[in-house]
Amino acid sequence: MTAAALQRPAPVPFLSGEEARAHLRDISAWLKADRLAPYLGPGLLEGSEAVPLGPEALAAALHQRHPAPGRIRTNLWSVAQFIEQRRHRKTLATWMGEIFDPQVPPTPFQAFLAGLPLGLVVDTWYDDSLRAAFAASGRTDWGEVQGITRAGETRDIWTRAYDATGTLVDEETPASWASLLYKPHGAVRPARNFLVADSDYVEVMTEIDIQSPIPPQVRERRAFRGFLFLGCRFHDQMLRTYARQIMKRSRGPHFAVMPAEGLTRNEARFLTEQEIALIDLPLAAGLDALMAG
Repeated sequence: MTAAALQRPAPVPFLSGEEARAHLRDISAWLKADRLAPYLGPGLLEGSEAVPLGPEALAAALHQRHPAPGRIRTNLWSVAQFIEQRRHRKTLATWMGEIFDPQVPPTPFQAFLAGLPLGLVVDTWYDDSLRAAFAASGRTDWGEVQGITRAGETRDIWTRAYDATGTLVDEETPASWASLLYKPHGAVRPARNFLVADSDYVEVMTEIDIQSPIPPQVRERRAFRGFLFLGCRFHDQMLRTYARQIMKRSRGPHFAVMPAEGLTRNEARFLTEQEIALIDLPLAAGLDALMAG
């Protein structure tokens, strides 16, 4: 497929079976050429029992610490808000830190990503396994920008940046990194930054359409890349909103590796609206194909 063909508007393809595997060889080449930015969800850690994997599992873990009403029990953002209101923000942050404190071993695919010359990687879960993968690679030319809660903040700040050693750096430093890891919802390490309660997202949702909460370096780097969604689901409005805004004004093309069976109507509509080509394969098979090239 030529570069010109990649830029032409076209119906969103639905690829399965051997056709999907063949297409993944091209996607692997684009990934290795830094043409695509990985956009990772908790499904990438499937099989790990160290931390909850997905909003519903995390909502259940928080519910065990402080029972929430049945009508909101499976909604992470509402459960977290309920705890914040009843037990204070400090308690919510402490429990999130305890839940995600166990070190999740980096997966083979995360180690693979850490060895690539990727300008941008988006990781939407709260663990630090991707940071650990980059640290294990021996590289020092990378760093991480994390979304932060504005609770208690008195200045106009949406993110904090940390270098490869976990040291807090100024907001200009990420421009110098060869690889930028973006954690839009925060992470347990190095500083336990968490966006998780409804209140955390009030101002973010107000400003996100004009892109204020998206780091400028992310906006710059996405302009020359497409996104490759791995281990993600889009059955929740919050998840769709963040993905839509992070990929806004990006070059494309975009791909998502996930089984078509089980997609909700909202997920299917989202993929179509955002022109994300669906690679209909189990995630494990897709990751193996990407690493094999």
